[in-house]
Amino acid sequence: MRFCPKCGTKLRYRQVKTEGKSEPALACDKCGYWEPIAKSATKPVLKESEGEGVIKVVGDEELEIKTMPTTTIECPRCHNNEAYWWFLQTRGGDEPTTQFYRCTKCEYTWRLYA
Repeated sequence: MRFCPKCGTKLRYRQVKTEGKSEPALACDKCGYWEPIAKSATKPVLKESEGEGVIKVVGDEELEIKTMPTTTIECPRCHNNEAYWWFLQTRGGDEPTTQFYRCTKCEYTWRLYA
């Protein structure tokens, strides 16, 4: 893990355009600082989603690696019959977990409360 030397924010993996080509770099979302990544460096496999809470999803959409389990359930948006699923404790410890689903076709995400 690396931090920005200008503002101290955690650097993230990004593709940066330089001289008409794209190259891998560690970039700061806050101040715009970036530094190139050596060819031997590896890309992180955990991604953080944007939004209210942070849900870490294992895999990389660019490589189409899907490691979450699937189940048969109808998507409310596109009516596809297969979705990835996971549990997350979204309320107090004495409350049941929330089950999340993500459609394998349109990637719409919804939740079911137990």
